[in-house]
Amino acid sequence: MDIYVGNLPWKVDDKDLDELFSQYGEVSSAKVIKYKDSNRSKGFGFVEMDDDSAAKAIEALEGFELEGRPLKVNQSRGKDN
Repeated sequence: MDIYVGNLPWKVDDKDLDELFSQYGEVSSAKVIKYKDSNRSKGFGFVEMDDDSAAKAIEALEGFELEGRPLKVNQSRGKDN
């Protein structure tokens, strides 16, 4: 399942995202989306996990405060939805 993670602190990188979600199962991929010109985080990213682990992570991390910012975590709707 592809998970959307929003309201990320600016300094969070792919490794941080992977470590946070790995507590709930194996992470296939974790990617913070960045601006191409400045390589600065856009404040959101995506994590790929199996469905059971993803469901646990979404339930546990929705609203979780990371560096003073409450995360927005839900199933990604995809580009075509």
